[in-house]
Amino acid sequence: MRNIKLTLAYDGTAYHGFQRQANAVTIQQLVEERLAKIFGHQLKLTGAARTDAGVHAYGQVVNFFTQGTIPAERIPLAAKGLLPPDIVVVAASDAAPEFHARYSAHSKRYRYRLLNTKLPNPFERNYAWHFTAGLDTALMHQAAQALVGTHDFSAFRATGGAPVSPVRTIMAASCRNSGDSIIEFEFWGTGFLYHMVRNLVGTLVEVGQHRLTPDGFADILAGCDRSAAGVTAPPQGLYLVEVKY
Repeated sequence: MRNIKLTLAYDGTAYHGFQRQANAVTIQQLVEERLAKIFGHQLKLTGAARTDAGVHAYGQVVNFFTQGTIPAERIPLAAKGLLPPDIVVVAASDAAPEFHARYSAHSKRYRYRLLNTKLPNPFERNYAWHFTAGLDTALMHQAAQALVGTHDFSAFRATGGAPVSPVRTIMAASCRNSGDSIIEFEFWGTGFLYHMVRNLVGTLVEVGQHRLTPDGFADILAGCDRSAAGVTAPPQGLYLVEVKY
């Protein structure tokens, strides 16, 4: 049996997240069904991250086992003719038998895009959070530095997630202007809790509005109380950028 590693890029607008569900179309379901035509049998993908409905990815990693003989370098082009245009296999390789897309990952990098304008942009409606109030990008970047290190992120976890430890390590966090009124947040860490990035962004925008100080943001992190943190930012601004192994 071969262990195939794929890197997927996708626009998550039309899907109910990555993970297969009983009554909804998901990325996993569609990729498994379409790529089965290449390998000649049903596939079972394992994904590095369970992105939510409406969330996008530049670098989602999956793996699966197969007896199919197609060379790995031919998989991206073969998949192009089977997958819809909003899902692309950008890389493929044969992995070691023990490779696991989720458990072998050392860290992940997420980006969140926010459109900071008075009027919405129809071309960004599925790809950024439209936020009308003015925001102080430098102050949000300053506050985000409190996240670097190993912390209990209970203040930024959502209900409904897996019962796992809330302790995570963040190696880098940033907020910057990216032109055309776009503000980008980036978070690089060993792992993330359910809705953690979206909850972080929802609280950082309170800092950007001067409703919360950077020290107050750090206090929320230390307090481990979800009710003290901000709203959950909407899904369409979130992107899984990279999974590192």
